[in-house]
Amino acid sequence: MKNVKLIALMSIASFLFASFTVLIQAKWDVPAKYKSMKNPTDATDKESAAEGKALFAKHCTSCHGKKGLGDGSKAPELKGDLGDFTSAVFQKQTDGELFYKMSEGRDDMPSFKKKIAEDEDRWLVINYLRTLKK
Repeated sequence: MKNVKLIALMSIASFLFASFTVLIQAKWDVPAKYKSMKNPTDATDKESAAEGKALFAKHCTSCHGKKGLGDGSKAPELKGDLGDFTSAVFQKQTDGELFYKMSEGRDDMPSFKKKIAEDEDRWLVINYLRTLKK
């Protein structure tokens, strides 16, 4: 009986810690100028879409997974919520907010200003992310 209570208590403590961690990490302040920033690329252009998908495959899938579910091969090594790019919560963000987050990074999310040096290419990745919505 002692073991059952101990396991239950540890489970509750783990759940509360994980919930608190997600709440803390979920807050990512984005400067106002980025929130209203417009994507200068054509999201309907098939060549651009293919380029965005290829960049995502090269730079993002190891953490975020092939379908943007946060289940990439490196995900278990990382702290925090890697996000579900198919979710309404993720898709509700503006293109500018996503551009800021991809460009600047934070914590385990690196800045992609050097790895994807061209602004236009980062916008193309965002166009691809939009195709992942449920």
